[in-house]
Amino acid sequence: MSEFHDTQAIVRALAALGHEARLKVFRLLVRAGEEGLTVGQIIAHSGLAPSTLSHHLLGLVSAGLVEQERRGREVWNRARFDTMRAVISHLNAECCAGLPRVPATEASAN
Repeated sequence: MSEFHDTQAIVRALAALGHEARLKVFRLLVRAGEEGLTVGQIIAHSGLAPSTLSHHLLGLVSAGLVEQERRGREVWNRARFDTMRAVISHLNAECCAGLPRVPATEASAN
């Protein structure tokens, strides 16, 4: 999880989730829980073409949001809940904390 204290890692994760298909796949994997889903199961639930799914899974894996594990002939995909929590924590870290006071000269310039 330490990599997700880096702002650029947070940006990569949010960018990956900024595509409708990747968000759909990620949410599906979150709902599936720790066990995850095979590629075939994701296709069945999402309706995505295999090549399209492969492309989007690669984006999620590259962003650290999904991990894959080969079990025999199948590839299992799991949401990385530690990453998801780190991204949410980063977004929520200063929720409703208020803004710092802007000096009068800066405020009037805008």
